Amino acid sequence: MLNELLLMEAQQEVHERIAQQVPLEETLDAIARWIEVLLPDAVVAFMRFDSKRQALSLFPSQRFSPAYQECLQAVPIGPNAASFGSAAFCREPVFTEDIHTDPRWSAFYDAAEREGLRACWSSPVLTAEGELLGTFGTYFHEPRPPTETSRRRLKQAAALVSLAIVRDRDASSHRALAEWHRSLFVNHPDGVYEFDLEGHFQRGNAALIRITGYPEEALIGRHFNQFIEPAYRERTQAGFDIARRGGSYQYDTVGIHRNGEPYYLEVLNFPVSVDGEVVGVYGVCRDITARKQEEESRRLLERGIQATPNGVVMADATQPDMPLVYANDAFYAITGYAPDEVLGRNCRFLQGPNSDPEAVTAIHWAITERQAVDVALLNYRKDGTPFWNHLSLSPVFDDAGTLTHYIGIQQDITRQREQEAQIAHQATHDLLTGLPNRTAFDECLQTAFERVQEEQGLVVVMHLDLDGFRTINDGLGYHIGNQLLVAVGDRLRQVMGDDDTLARMTGDEFALLLPDLDSRQAAIEMAEQVLHTLSRPFVVEDKPLHISASVGIACNCESVEQAGELMQRADVAVADAKQEGRNIWNWYQCDRHRVTEEAVLLRHDLHTALRHDQFELYYQPIVEAVNGRIRGLEALIRWHHPERGMISPGVFIPLAEQTGQIIPLGRWILRRACQDVATMRAEGGRVVPVAVNISSLQFRRDGFLADVQAALDDAGLPPELLQLEVTESVLLDGAERAIELINQLKAMGILVALDDFGTGFSSLSYLRDLPIHKVKLDRSFIQDIATSRSNAAIVQGIITMAHHLDLVVVAEGIEEREQQQDLIRRHCDLLQGFYFAKPMPRGAVMGLLDLLPEPVAPRAQPISALLVCGQPET
Repeated sequence: MLNELLLMEAQQEVHERIAQQVPLEETLDAIARWIEVLLPDAVVAFMRFDSKRQALSLFPSQRFSPAYQECLQAVPIGPNAASFGSAAFCREPVFTEDIHTDPRWSAFYDAAEREGLRACWSSPVLTAEGELLGTFGTYFHEPRPPTETSRRRLKQAAALVSLAIVRDRDASSHRALAEWHRSLFVNHPDGVYEFDLEGHFQRGNAALIRITGYPEEALIGRHFNQFIEPAYRERTQAGFDIARRGGSYQYDTVGIHRNGEPYYLEVLNFPVSVDGEVVGVYGVCRDITARKQEEESRRLLERGIQATPNGVVMADATQPDMPLVYANDAFYAITGYAPDEVLGRNCRFLQGPNSDPEAVTAIHWAITERQAVDVALLNYRKDGTPFWNHLSLSPVFDDAGTLTHYIGIQQDITRQREQEAQIAHQATHDLLTGLPNRTAFDECLQTAFERVQEEQGLVVVMHLDLDGFRTINDGLGYHIGNQLLVAVGDRLRQVMGDDDTLARMTGDEFALLLPDLDSRQAAIEMAEQVLHTLSRPFVVEDKPLHISASVGIACNCESVEQAGELMQRADVAVADAKQEGRNIWNWYQCDRHRVTEEAVLLRHDLHTALRHDQFELYYQPIVEAVNGRIRGLEALIRWHHPERGMISPGVFIPLAEQTGQIIPLGRWILRRACQDVATMRAEGGRVVPVAVNISSLQFRRDGFLADVQAALDDAGLPPELLQLEVTESVLLDGAERAIELINQLKAMGILVALDDFGTGFSSLSYLRDLPIHKVKLDRSFIQDIATSRSNAAIVQGIITMAHHLDLVVVAEGIEEREQQQDLIRRHCDLLQGFYFAKPMPRGAVMGLLDLLPEPVAPRAQPISALLVCGQPET
């Protein structure tokens, strides 16, 4: 009864250990104890089978010595491999009643003898599917045959061992699988998470926490759509629903990061099924924001490339012939080719017979050297029409520095080239007549001059100035005048030789370059022929027009160092021809050239004087006629030339007006006068207004009012201390504009006087409308006022008329007492002239103002006579 109880306990222990999945060693040890209860004299042994090596190895056990355990390692199975090897080989139990008499144990006699083993009963351990797992055996220290009970117990024990090993193996496999799954879940670089069937988070890995920004505990139990942008929740729910129904679905959505920022996600949902029933949903997500941005950048780049009007192509630099792998729509539009005619081909198919070999060579060199290049070359469209292509070719390298592609940007510059050619033509030709212009003529003249310098030939230049052209232009209109100029050009072409050059210089002026004449007489005959050709009437719009020309001729017969001197001499000669009666030719005279040359040099010196401040302002007092009180000053410019001394304004002022230098010069006078009066005012002396003469060119120029205001502001001078004097010439280009400007000056606080009154040609009606405050009688009326009744009558009339218009009258050029007394009797308001004072520097006039601070009685002597000794008089 006790034995049965022990047997039941041992068997119960075996089953518990198998059910509890304890380590296999403990389960096998429990099975051994159970067998030892059944067979008290038995020593239980377990051997594990290695299917790869087809061998058995004794399972470690304290029941055997280490030597015996070592001996029974990796024993090959076979029909003669002891009891255990034979049982494994034949898959049947093998019973050795006496080891000493069983030849299958021959290889292990000694080991068994040392271990004290005499009998061995072995049974194969097989799975239900017949897989060999090992052997189960019992040893006895004495020879022993098996009984039926022992045979049955042995088979039962083998089944228990099989069950234990299979359960252990299954548990181990399950643990390995679980560990694989856990490792994949935890370490996956993408976010991995589980949902229940309602869409609530069950768990998530570290990548999910990194992607969302939320810790796992903040996600667990919450619905996934709480972390999705509202606009994408419907799409995300649809993806989850597909997985919940047993499908698998991948889609893009937009999540909301913990920091509130949206980010793009790529999501894969798939079901978790147990026994064919969906019990949950797995999700795998990755943050694809950077990829989306890159894709958007690529799309933007693609749209930009497609939107550009320039052709863009890309060639594969890894292929020998560098075939095109991309071309945008603009390329196809420019060339006329279709994609299947372009892709896969080298772009040399655009070249043709007139493509510049140098440009092609430059492209080949750049490709060889892996450099960028910009070239312009002639290409051909599919239909054969040529077009100018500005090609920018650039290499494209990968991150490893390997050249992978070339990108080419093609710009159709055909129209630009045509415009450049047109501009180049226009730069050297007159637009109206189509003749070469001054620039082209000068180049031809230079070339001809250099040639004759080497060959000792003759070069003749003629300058033609049409006589009376302005009358036709003004009388009949510019369109008639233009047609006449074209007709004149056509006539002149008829008398020109093949090597001669005819040019329109400007306006109604033409020039002829005759490089192949053999004598001066031939030049004269040509001039006569020109005059004769132009003498025949022209018919323009059914109107017969007659015109002549003045011709100036110059050649290199005399000493000429520069080609340009020939044209200068012809200019001088044509001016002389004009003065001699027109419709004639005139050969250049040397003396006339010297005068012109002096004017040119003086013009240059005038530029230098403006830069180097060689000018000075003198001031001449303007006094009251009756009492001699100084009421104002007139600013007069003086030029201290470093080599020629003092140059008269009568010489350089007209030159400045002719050359346009009067504008910067007038601006200088205005600013200096304001500064001088401001200095007088700052030094505390008596100050009177200063009058500044303004050229009509300066007066009509845009920005004049701004110049005046700037001069006042820079000097800090009140406007009432500045007066401006203009001549009637300011009315020639529009009285309305002049009146408007004077009104604006008046609004600024500046008074305007009309200078040299009576010498101009303007209508007296303008005098009524001009907002001036003063008129100045020209000195030409004053010189003979005492002896010329006409001059006296004009002066009296002007004074009377001006007073009725509430204007102040100033008489200039007073040099004698009789002139002063006469003008006092005629009630002239103010006088100015050498009789009172010559123009003097600022310092002298300041001393004069301080000397005469109050009005004085009429005097018969000039103011300068009252200056203290040593004060300069100029």
